Amino acid sequence: MQELRGADRKYLRGLANPLKPTVMIGRNGLNESVLQSIDEALQDHELIKVRFQEYKENKKELCREIAEKAQCHHVGLIGHVGIFYRPANDPEKRQIHLGKEGA
Repeated sequence: MQELRGADRKYLRGLANPLKPTVMIGRNGLNESVLQSIDEALQDHELIKVRFQEYKENKKELCREIAEKAQCHHVGLIGHVGIFYRPANDPEKRQIHLGKEGA
């Protein structure tokens, strides 16, 4: 997966601003059902927010783990909310187009 440029991250953070968190990480932490929810949300929306209701002290590590396991980009972390992006597999279904090549 190609790394995002700084301008792309800034653009995605702007797009994420009005979004509500799609997935919540609570008492059970980052388990398989939460990862499945994140994967499904990324398939449907490409850009999502994940709220850390618990494990707030470990949110940076959890964001890296989410990005690795869900094969997505960690765009940013604002407060207790992580922003994640994964382009649709089918270029025709992509709603968000980045950079020159529409990554």
